[in-house]
Amino acid sequence: MSLMFFVISLGNTPAWALVDLQAQYPINNTDEIINNVPTGERWIEHLEEDLLPFWTMDTALGEPVGNFPTYRCNDGSLPDFDRPENLCEELKNPVNGIVKPERDYVRAKSRQVFAYGVAYNLTGDDKYFEYAKKGVDYLRNHALDLKNGGAYTYLDAEGNGQPSVTKRISQDMAYAVSGLGYYYYLTRDPDVLEDIIALKDYIFNTYYDKEWDLIAWAKIDYTDYEYSDGRKEKVSSEQRELVSQLDQVYGYMLLLAPILPEPYQSQWKQDLVHLAKIMSEQFYSPDKNIFFGAITDSTIKHLGTEHTDFGHSIKTLWLIYEIGKLTGNYDLTLFAQEAAPKILKEAYLEDGSWGRSINQYGQLETDKEWWILAELDQVAATFSLRDPSYAKYLTTTYPYWFKYIVDHEHKGVWHWVNASNNEPDIRFPKEHSWKNAFHSFEHTMVGYLTGQEIHNKESKLYFAFQEVPEDKTQIRPYIYAAKVKSIKEFPLDIIPNSTKQEVTFAEIR
Repeated sequence: MSLMFFVISLGNTPAWALVDLQAQYPINNTDEIINNVPTGERWIEHLEEDLLPFWTMDTALGEPVGNFPTYRCNDGSLPDFDRPENLCEELKNPVNGIVKPERDYVRAKSRQVFAYGVAYNLTGDDKYFEYAKKGVDYLRNHALDLKNGGAYTYLDAEGNGQPSVTKRISQDMAYAVSGLGYYYYLTRDPDVLEDIIALKDYIFNTYYDKEWDLIAWAKIDYTDYEYSDGRKEKVSSEQRELVSQLDQVYGYMLLLAPILPEPYQSQWKQDLVHLAKIMSEQFYSPDKNIFFGAITDSTIKHLGTEHTDFGHSIKTLWLIYEIGKLTGNYDLTLFAQEAAPKILKEAYLEDGSWGRSINQYGQLETDKEWWILAELDQVAATFSLRDPSYAKYLTTTYPYWFKYIVDHEHKGVWHWVNASNNEPDIRFPKEHSWKNAFHSFEHTMVGYLTGQEIHNKESKLYFAFQEVPEDKTQIRPYIYAAKVKSIKEFPLDIIPNSTKQEVTFAEIR
């Protein structure tokens, strides 16, 4: 490797830059590695200066506040889909069906709740809690199907929940829970927990297929969307998708399982182990050390297929690793510990960034997709809690993120950056039906917690518990375990007679 980095100053704002020194990086010098990984302070700066300006514009908050929009232009303005001649370029001809103007997606609203929850968790600023709460209220009032159960996929132009109950997929259902889940993690609100339990039970009762022993994608065959050029997006009840399992874990279960009251905690932990085994036994290819995105039939069990990439594979291994730690199932932990480092090594590029995948020709795809970079960073950072030498990747991948993935003009992060010139591809807008604030804010949370711990510094997070848990192991820094060093209480001004808690953590693991 020929890349090192140093800190420079741009005005009063520090920035990370990559410089080719044509020298061997001292990857075995753990002290040097740790010194070159930013502390939590850098991540709070990233949150406040790079991310929140894009997500706190009036246009991001919705009308009313909490009805967060699915689509915005790259400058943060709202698109005018009724006047194509005035539509911003990035929303005119997007790729992969990521813009469907007549649909206002529940998953986007829920993911934005998650992001404001993270912002409050990291800063203690009441306004972010208020945004999260208003988003939760909107979801509970408009996104839940109280008659049939579960959650809607999207709202139509009149604000009605759609589609019919049989035409919903299990992955969308998981992300409908994610915002409610983060709010419960912050508050322990029993009314919100009731909705979460009902949604989780609905998903497992409706989509678990005993014959296949997995969470199915859909219940019937149907056409989900027809484009103006005649193309159709079809959904099949035969689809067996990795993300149907993975995003139940990722979207809400891993965060909530260790903090739920009984009997839910024990049941969810059992379900997490079951999902981990489904993913490792049915979707994992030992030969390729990767998870297939789908196993519907043999024709799609190969490299280059949808969701068969470094991002989904490393995320799956991360969650299996955490499930093993949480439940004491160390066969799962060992499996992830052996497989994940191989992906990190394979995905890491000579320019100090991450690649996307290995394509069907066995070639390394080097273009950058924001969430894949985030997941690879997060796993390297998590493994650095056990062995700081894993942070060697972060000494260059973090600077790449700060320099190229951030939109320094209008803020937020790009969806796609071309490896050839490190420039964004605006066929992928910064906010669309599958891209909201979720991944970049989670990336910040993990960067903050692991950055503090690797430097042997305490972490501070803010909560809004209705009642502070007596068992301090129920108070956790995101998905990690840690020692609670202190709890301080302050008024939560936006809710009368309520308090917020500043919790100091150490020994994050």
